[in-house]
Amino acid sequence: MIQTMKVFLKKYQLTIIGVILGAIGGYIYYYFIGCNSGTCAITSRPLNSTLYGALMGGLFLNIFKKENKKL
Repeated sequence: MIQTMKVFLKKYQLTIIGVILGAIGGYIYYYFIGCNSGTCAITSRPLNSTLYGALMGGLFLNIFKKENKKL
């Protein structure tokens, strides 16, 4: 079980880092900029902003992941 977790973390290391950094960035965006009127879909609540940031961060850093190509 531990060995499979290590393999998983090694394989998706950049994506996990992107999710964490994106979540922090999303919350920071909500805290400092946010939405005063409450009508903004993403930035009106901290949960929405944090989840959106986590998704974007994970997708962004996933671009740089190297794939093992077996021919």
